[in-house]
Amino acid sequence: MIPSFQPNGLLPPGDYEVSFDELRESVLTDGPRGLSEQSSWDSNWRRRLVNNLEILSKQLWQVGVREVYVDGSFAEDKDHPNDIDGYFECDARRLATGDLQRELNALDPYKIWTWDPRSRQPYANSAKRQLPMWHRYRVELYPHFGQTSKILDQFGNELQFPSAFRMSRREHKPKGIIHIISRS
Repeated sequence: MIPSFQPNGLLPPGDYEVSFDELRESVLTDGPRGLSEQSSWDSNWRRRLVNNLEILSKQLWQVGVREVYVDGSFAEDKDHPNDIDGYFECDARRLATGDLQRELNALDPYKIWTWDPRSRQPYANSAKRQLPMWHRYRVELYPHFGQTSKILDQFGNELQFPSAFRMSRREHKPKGIIHIISRS
């Protein structure tokens, strides 16, 4: 199960293995205990993000990718996260040949699987350009095969995805991450 948020709004450090049913019934979707009726916690939006994440995770599982991790503001005490960020572990060769992208796009009706920077498009009222998967699903999942993340630690060192996703960017403090698993 996913524990309650720490006072700093982050999950306690650790990897929390959950199925989609468990994620839908967790603090990440339903919110912290004791929310008042006046709370702005957006459970409906969070459920929508989880449903979209499930679509993409099932596509990954269908092509043999098993390890999917999610984090970002979705895994923090934030009423309305902008999206879900995450990564999945994959074979570098399969990614480099384009086989993984082709297999995934054969499953997705919108053909959103790409990490090409040229595919990024602006979003209304934002200077940040987003990948096609973000525009369609509001989820960004990046392939990890041992490379660095371009995210820096407090000393300016570039982190690999596993380390980068287990550290808060602002405070550089350890935090929890969600490991999505299939219970079927």
